Formats: sequence, C-alpha cells, structure tokens
Amino acid sequence: QVQLVESGGGLVQAGGSLRLSCAASGRTFSSYAMGWFRQAPGKEREFVAAISWNGRTTYYADSVKGRFTISRDNAKNTVYLQMNSLKPEDTAVYYCAAKQWTYTVVLSHDYDYWGQGTQVTVSS
Repeated sequence: QVQLVESGGGLVQAGGSLRLSCAASGRTFSSYAMGWFRQAPGKEREFVAAISWNGRTTYYADSVKGRFTISRDNAKNTVYLQMNSLKPEDTAVYYCAAKQWTYTVVLSHDYDYWGQGTQVTVSS
C-alpha cells in the first residue's frame, strides 16, 4: 500500500506562485513514476505533469509548459510541483499520483495510487 498526501495549496492572485508537495509512504519510492493531475468543478480530471523514477524525464501538458515544473527528491519520498505565473484557469483540485515499479513517465490516468487532493484557487 502507498499513501500520498498533497500539501501547499491555497489562494493566490493571478501571476503569483505556489509550490505543491506530495509526500509518499513506502520504502520503494525510487521505483515510482509520479504525476500531477487536476480537476476543476464540472470537468474531467486532466493530466498536468509527470516525472520518471529518477527525475531524468519530465512531461507537461501544453497548458502549463513554461510555467510549472515537476521535480522529486527520492531521499525525502516527495514530489513537487512548482507553479509560476498562475492564471485563474489553473484553479482546481490538484492530485498527485504514483505508479509502482515503473521506470518510464506515465502520461495517462493509469496510476496505482492517488492522493486526496489539495485546492488551488487563483483570483483575478
């Protein structure tokens, strides 16, 4: 079993920055592919960013390229999402996800574990 706990969400003004963290339980974090997704009210959950087990490969949705950065610290069992130049359309609940024993990035919803989500609200 793997537990994922997101933190760092909140209310920011457009143009501001926020860093989300996702702490994972388990002893095999270095073997997890990790990702971030988001879901706005009335909309489907959408892919935001993904990172490979060793952090060497990252992918981003076009909507966040150049503004968001995903990273990980395997020694701390934590993945991060640095969000800059935030826009009102970034408002959503953000979820981190993990797929065990995976040595590629995972861009789909095919993850084994999901966090509870953290709310990000961007005001204009």
